[in-house]
Amino acid sequence: MRTADTDSVVRADMIRLIPEIRNFARRFSRDQSEVDDLVQETLLRGLANIEKFEPGTGLRSWLFTILRNTFCTRYHRGTREVAGIEECVSLRASVPPPQEWAVRMHEFEAAVATLSPDHRSAFDAVLIDGETYEAAALRCGCPVGTIKSRVNRARLALTQRMGGVN
Repeated sequence: MRTADTDSVVRADMIRLIPEIRNFARRFSRDQSEVDDLVQETLLRGLANIEKFEPGTGLRSWLFTILRNTFCTRYHRGTREVAGIEECVSLRASVPPPQEWAVRMHEFEAAVATLSPDHRSAFDAVLIDGETYEAAALRCGCPVGTIKSRVNRARLALTQRMGGVN
């Protein structure tokens, strides 16, 4: 039959075993914070399940088993979870609203529509379609220098219309 005195003796023994538990945890990890986490989790689980411990058996072995199982659980969970994904939304401080990009895209399309046909065709050929200046010059039927000038002027006009620096 368990008594409160039995549980308090087991708790006192657990406290005395903390250095040994810490040494055992160092076998699983070199990171001191992870060792501290393993020890803390072991003690919490041991205290939460103190009624399952049989007085007179090996408390040290029981706690070491809890620690080993805790490490194995964390290890297997870590193999399923991929750390360091930059695109993970939960890791961002805040997520910008997607509608802002839609509004900016409409503004950009409106700004492109205000370009002259010559500037728009040069802009589309080089910056949208990814053609070289030479290919764009052949497509538009003008010298390469003219295409470069039109693209540059289109960029400046769009920057001004979109609220950028002159």
